[in-house]
Amino acid sequence: MSNGIDGDVILRVDDLKKHFTPHQGFLQSFGKVRKVVRAVDGISFEIRRGEIFGLIGESGSGKTTTGKLVMKLIDATSGRILFNGRDVTSIGHEETKEYRRQVQMIFQDPYASMNPRFKIRDVLEEPLEIHRITADRKERETRIVRALTEVKLTPPEDFMGRFPHMLSGGQRQRVATARTLILNPAMLVADEPVSMIDLSTRAEILHMMKDVQRDLGLTYLYITHDLSTARYFTDRIAVMYLGRIVEMGKADDIIDHPAHPYTRALIEAVPEPATGKVDVVKELPISGEIPSPSNIPAGCRFHTRCPYMKPECKEEAEPELMDLGSGHYHACRRWKEIG
Repeated sequence: MSNGIDGDVILRVDDLKKHFTPHQGFLQSFGKVRKVVRAVDGISFEIRRGEIFGLIGESGSGKTTTGKLVMKLIDATSGRILFNGRDVTSIGHEETKEYRRQVQMIFQDPYASMNPRFKIRDVLEEPLEIHRITADRKERETRIVRALTEVKLTPPEDFMGRFPHMLSGGQRQRVATARTLILNPAMLVADEPVSMIDLSTRAEILHMMKDVQRDLGLTYLYITHDLSTARYFTDRIAVMYLGRIVEMGKADDIIDHPAHPYTRALIEAVPEPATGKVDVVKELPISGEIPSPSNIPAGCRFHTRCPYMKPECKEEAEPELMDLGSGHYHACRRWKEIG
């Protein structure tokens, strides 16, 4: 189902890690032990040009940290990020600025990501000024009008003079998307782009984003906890748990034939169409919360919540991703027994 061209990789991540170490002085003042937080703990994946790649998981799984690493908002502890075959992991300030012109981000909360004192015209003009795209006022106006038209905010003149608080949540997210498009990027990192929007508007926003992706040939890294939108929106999916990828493959393959028990639990958690019973609480195959990334369990890191756990799951080394064929990978030694 991929829109990308086989072998035409735009972004490659190799054994990427991000470990946070709390400030020693802060810990001493509270009498606490210094522990390393392994937010992203060695992940690898590729995104093909023109593809929509989904990163799925609960809060605390490391997916947003991965997005920030790809955007170079934070520095990696180790590993590599390659964009169009070039290593951008440790590039300098000017090169990072050019990279961010090519790779833009749609943030989770569109209202918090905009200056409330800016009119929509100013919100869209700011990236042009930062990257010194053009000094010509007429050219900037043309770009602003085109960007608003691309995200279906028409007529653009009706929105350019408004402030962010004068727009609905869906309209603000369209403006946030237009702000990324105005720089003509090659790739967008979309971090939970519809989680702050009413349910009735989510499908409309995702449809708009897919139209823009198809019309402009964009590549998306789509970060979400919602498997139902991921199936509709993405070509391939990587499921993250506690800083690691535990399953990866084509979206339909992952949803229809999950191999890892965590993926199965996420699918079970997706609400089903109404059956007329409003007092039914759905029972899930796992319980409890995701462990702390500063105290990751030994062996398979999912064993503390896995309903199929056996002693060897916590005693043996952590399982690596295994190939099921057709690009479907998983990290569970007992998948055949569970299957």
